[in-house]
Amino acid sequence: MQGIIVKGIGGLYYVKSEGNTYTCKARGKFRYSNLSPMIGDNVEIKIEGNSVTIEKIYERTTELIRPVVANVTQAFVIFAFRHPDLNRDLLSKFLLLCEYNNLNAVVCFNKMDLENENIDKVKEELESAGYEVLYLEAKNNLGLEKLKEKIKDNISVFCGPSGVGKSTILNKFIGREMMETGEISDKLKRGKHTTRHSELIEFEDGYLVDTPGFSSLELDFIPKDELQYCFKEFEPYRDKCKFNNCIHHKEPSCAVKEAVNEGKIHKARYDFYIKTLEDITNNRGNKR
Repeated sequence: MQGIIVKGIGGLYYVKSEGNTYTCKARGKFRYSNLSPMIGDNVEIKIEGNSVTIEKIYERTTELIRPVVANVTQAFVIFAFRHPDLNRDLLSKFLLLCEYNNLNAVVCFNKMDLENENIDKVKEELESAGYEVLYLEAKNNLGLEKLKEKIKDNISVFCGPSGVGKSTILNKFIGREMMETGEISDKLKRGKHTTRHSELIEFEDGYLVDTPGFSSLELDFIPKDELQYCFKEFEPYRDKCKFNNCIHHKEPSCAVKEAVNEGKIHKARYDFYIKTLEDITNNRGNKR
């Protein structure tokens, strides 16, 4: 039988197959192949009496490490403009990681009842880079229907910093307290980390997985010559550079830099690219 792993705790895996959920153990052979079952894996299971085992793990389309989940297709990148205040670089890092992991990213700004004068500027910048932007007031159920429409036929992950309402949105969707929601710390202005483990939740003909909030993300594992492919607004111009190996930094006759100067690519996005490129280069040099 084929199924999908929806939860894993203490060496046991819960596999949904043909409308039923089976508690399974993994065959020992996976340990010798350095392959461990992950939430989201499509697997083949075998039932022998009261014992159910995972016999095969099918090839993964994506593989996330934090959280540990496979075959995710879509990321809802949840941020707020206030409480906590918007960190533009952190937002850009999440989008960069979505691109690197081949996830379709939808940017969702929650807590839109808290006014901010930079809303339109940020929205225009993100949309010009090719991202869809949604506005939410999760506590008042505003904007959630548009989010629901995107869940069908996807495994969707919620990501973003702590305190922006990821667990609140998930709880609104499933109608019960699946994940605890953290209080905002007045002193630290960020959410307490209360999500305990990742789990796939079947919803609207798709699956949702909730993740803990992050306070920082390291990007230095990305090869510097691959970084440019994480900025999809560069795509129309990459092949027009003078040099085939152009990384759009200090090279002459660079079509990407020309597009920035002409306002076709947002300078703030390009500046973040250069900053990340230099950070990756410097961090690699320090580790030698």
